[in-house]
Amino acid sequence: MSVSIGQSIPDFTAQATGDQEITMAQFRGRQVVIYFYPKASTPGCTTEGGDFRDRKADFDTANTVILGVSRDGIRAQENFKTKQAFNFDLISDKDESVCRLFDVIKLKKMYGKEHLGIERSTFLIDSEGKLAREWRGVKVKDHAQEVLEAAQALNDGSLDSA
Repeated sequence: MSVSIGQSIPDFTAQATGDQEITMAQFRGRQVVIYFYPKASTPGCTTEGGDFRDRKADFDTANTVILGVSRDGIRAQENFKTKQAFNFDLISDKDESVCRLFDVIKLKKMYGKEHLGIERSTFLIDSEGKLAREWRGVKVKDHAQEVLEAAQALNDGSLDSA
């Protein structure tokens, strides 16, 4: 089962950087961007995280929290966050429970071999905890800006959440 536009996101608990457990319920009243990336400290994931980092003040103004998610362990996430000076939390989803909730585990091909991996995807959740927008098969270039614009529109009421 995965969530679809207009549906409430089921509350989940996940291990995150800063030695904390994050739940969806703790963000009620704020919008949330959850972006899924394949692997910490790889070039595309570093660029994407940096793009979100560099726009964090604008996301804050739009009442929007940013969370990054991958299957990396918490130590790898902590190192990635520290090295890249990310100003938002990263979730370690080793058991893939959050990935499966959002249906981002896909069959991928690398060097001619198939494997299951995270499809780069982003989800915008409204302040009531409902999925407002989703982006799947994301290309990193200009993506964080597009998500920011959607978050701003949702916050000021010009983007309807279903």
